Amino acid sequence: MKIHLAHSPDADDIFMYYAIRFSWVETGDLDFDNHALDIETLNEEALEGRYDVSAISFGLYPLIRQDYALLRTAVSFGEGYGPKLIKLKEKRLRRNFKVALSGRYTTNAMLIRLYYPQARPIYMNFLEIEQAVLDGRVDAGVLIHESILDFDERLTVEKEVWEIWQELAGEGLPLPLGGMALRRSLPLNRAIEIERILTDGVRIANERKRELCQRLEAEKLVRISDEMLERYLDMYASEESAELSPLQIEALDRLWQIGYEAGFYDCPIKAEDHLIPREYEELRAL
Repeated sequence: MKIHLAHSPDADDIFMYYAIRFSWVETGDLDFDNHALDIETLNEEALEGRYDVSAISFGLYPLIRQDYALLRTAVSFGEGYGPKLIKLKEKRLRRNFKVALSGRYTTNAMLIRLYYPQARPIYMNFLEIEQAVLDGRVDAGVLIHESILDFDERLTVEKEVWEIWQELAGEGLPLPLGGMALRRSLPLNRAIEIERILTDGVRIANERKRELCQRLEAEKLVRISDEMLERYLDMYASEESAELSPLQIEALDRLWQIGYEAGFYDCPIKAEDHLIPREYEELRAL
């Protein structure tokens, strides 16, 4: 059975998926066909229900909850770090500053729009944001993915999205960024199997991190290398990426509560209500 899986070309997504791609994980009769797309394209395609499994921004999930279940694995949270709002060092931002964002449905876009309600968002591919700020086409921009580690020395950080999250959500919760969603039309037993395979992929990738990093670099599958790659993966593709923790679930609930109260969603939701019911396998074994 072919499973169409979509993920971003970001290093942590590739890292978490390619243990499966390199056949380090037993997949049985499931054949994973991968599609690498930028995060906002992934979000838009999820709204259309295009892929069986897809990486998404957590900020999008309430909008696709009817068609997609939330997976427990391959999750990205910030712990004292995350996307960065950057500007030219000499620039002073007005209340209605023009800000480049990586997509309307990204989590960081929602938080920026909440924190800076008068800002004027311009949506573009995340790879274009740094240059747009340098060229003066926008007053500021939010850097995501690997670009948060290395950007032009003419730029400075105006605000960490992590700081915005702490102010909006309260201290103590990790910053929800992105995860995986699975189409509800798939049979439940297959959904459970897919989640297991993806979870195994993340865990094996972490167990064989150095070997996997070397192969990804050798085959030019990632945009960064060496120490910066390992540093980035330690942030976003660690053992904590393998399965949602109770604290991460609490953070998701808080994110969606904030979004609902601000009018981004039509109703409040809880993460636990949208996970794949694992008890199904236990019942079948009785």
